[in-house]
Parts: sequence; structure tokens; C-alpha cells
Amino acid sequence: MVIDLILIGLAITLEPIPLTAFILVLASKGGVRKGAAFIFGWLVSLAAVVALTILATGNEPPKPNTGPSLAALAVKILIGVVLVIIAVRQWRRMGKPKKPKKTPKWQTSIDNMSPWFAIALGPLVQPWGLVAAGVAVIVGAKLSSWQSYIGLFLFCLIATITYLVMEIYAGFWPDRTQAFLARTRTWIDTHTDQVIIVVSLILGFYLIGKSIYVLVN
Repeated sequence: MVIDLILIGLAITLEPIPLTAFILVLASKGGVRKGAAFIFGWLVSLAAVVALTILATGNEPPKPNTGPSLAALAVKILIGVVLVIIAVRQWRRMGKPKKPKKTPKWQTSIDNMSPWFAIALGPLVQPWGLVAAGVAVIVGAKLSSWQSYIGLFLFCLIATITYLVMEIYAGFWPDRTQAFLARTRTWIDTHTDQVIIVVSLILGFYLIGKSIYVLVN
């Protein structure tokens, strides 16, 4: 379980779209305060999903070869297939001209954004497809040892680590923040396709392979 959650957490924290949204929030007026609010909303939504999943299963994972256990494996295989398809589609689009996208309304007034809106923005941009993969893993886990609790903690921490590092940097070195965020966003803009392809392929094939291995054995 721990390895599965760590890999999924890494995929979440490297997802370019929510990361770009956070950079815009952090670079805005009063960005450190709004960035902290964004992270709070992000973490609360993750923790709530984990807690609700545990409550729903009663900390009693479904027995092997039963309907619920097979359904959880099927969900992971499905998510893996979707990730592979996303990677293939992204690879085919590389190098082709992209249609200009309309700027979201929240970006046009980002300097006037309230911390409450930043809290709500965190869950809104959360990559819920990847979070669903984490939920499927948690469904099949029993929290009976310190390793399992550490796994859940690491999942939430790793899924947020990029945002925490950038928030801390902005808090301690405010004079360098704008240049740092500009460089980071430029890198993301020029490497979004590659990041999506690599992360989607690795996690997609891992989820498919691991789930099929469990089914066969």
C-alpha cells in the first residue's frame, strides 16, 4: 500500500495544471497568505477523502475474490488505462499548434482574490482522477500497523510537497519569489506535455500491472 500511495502522491504533486494555478495565486498580491489558504483547502480535501474512505469501509478491507475487492481492482485498472490513453494523446499532440484558451474569470481578478476563495480553489483544481486511484488503494488496506498510518500520512504530504516548498520559499525569500515563480512557470509551460506523458505512463502501467498481478494470484 505504501509504495502505491507514494507513487500516486508524486503524480498528484507534479500535475502541471493545479501547480500552475497555485503559482498564479502565490505570485499575486498577498500571495503568501492566499497560497497558505490554497494549501489548506488542498490538504483538507485530501484528508477528508481519506477519512471518508476509511469510515465507509469501517477499516475492514473487502476479502480477496469478492465483489468489492474485484471492483476496487477494476477501478485501478480503469484509471491506469485512462492514464495511458492520456499519455498517448498528449504524445500525439506534441509539436502541433495549440488553440488559444480563454482565461478563466478567477485569473483576471486574482489580485483581489480573498483567502476564502483560495481555500475553495485548492479542491477545485485537485486532480481527482489521481485521488480516485489513491482511494482505490485505501479501500483495500487495513490500518493495523504504524506502516499503514505512515503510508496515509506520506500520501497527503507527498501530494502537497511541491506546494509546501514553494510556499516556504515565498515566505522566507519574498524578494526572490517573483523571479523564482516566473522561472518555474516558464519551465512548466515548456515541459507540460513531457511531464504529463512520463507521469501518466509510469503510474498508468504500474496500476494496470499491479492490479492484474493481484487478480492472477
